[in-house]
Amino acid sequence: MARLGYVTLGTNELEKAAAFYDELLGTLGHTRIFQDENGFIAWGISLEEPALAITPPFNGEPATVGNGVMAAMNMESREQVDAFYAKAIELGATCEGGPGLRIEGFYAAYFRDPEGNKLNAFIFE
Repeated sequence: MARLGYVTLGTNELEKAAAFYDELLGTLGHTRIFQDENGFIAWGISLEEPALAITPPFNGEPATVGNGVMAAMNMESREQVDAFYAKAIELGATCEGGPGLRIEGFYAAYFRDPEGNKLNAFIFE
């Protein structure tokens, strides 16, 4: 069965972005599972599981934020949503909608990483 492999976000500051995601995704037990000489870095549990990646654009143009693009991280509890969101803010992310119930059964928090990429931490209850 085919399934989602990874989501990639562009970066203009690879070292800064890598440090942000090392620490933030480390709170979930994710580590760097792949890195190449071109600056593509992926975090996850294993190469067989979905991952989040960053890279400078391969065309050499500046990375820009995609309007409507978002990477969403599935959490195990409301407390984990809250803690992940708080850690992101502590690391320099900006709020796009703090933790809360969005619709019945969907608890989520939204933020942008230091380069403006939008992320979400959520749980379906």
